[in-house]
Amino acid sequence: MNRKTLLAGSAVVLGAAILVGTIVFLNGSAPKPAQVVDGNRAGLTQIYSPTQGNPEAKVHIVEFLDPACETCASFYPEVKKLMAANPDRVRLTLRLVPFHRGSDYAIKVLEAARKQGKFWQALEALLSSQSYWAPNHTVQPDSVWTPLEGLGLNLEPGESSRT
Repeated sequence: MNRKTLLAGSAVVLGAAILVGTIVFLNGSAPKPAQVVDGNRAGLTQIYSPTQGNPEAKVHIVEFLDPACETCASFYPEVKKLMAANPDRVRLTLRLVPFHRGSDYAIKVLEAARKQGKFWQALEALLSSQSYWAPNHTVQPDSVWTPLEGLGLNLEPGESSRT
């Protein structure tokens, strides 16, 4: 195959691609961006999911978070900044997921804190001290409690159900 044939073939392919692209664009048959319908939102959140922000906000962030995940701990402050910069315009819902070994224990601790009205404080305490209680994404159950000491949590088993 000589150089002229190769050049002519490339020009034909390029011209055909431009023609098809133009026809698709002019006919409006290009795929439409996906739209979230109200019915789809229910699948992302649950009634028990920790939520903060305006319930009527048009922007609703659903963050799947593992308290032992270093990436999650790094990303959470950015979400907080976004919410602070847009008060009443952004809603945050957390879905706690145990991706790493022992994360289910940390999630249980957070749920206990939530029952005592201290979920967000406990979450921030755990995320900011994650390298201490979850080195290499592995939860050390005995170390989880140290960062939570100043929150005034009731640590007695069953105490909240007896009162």
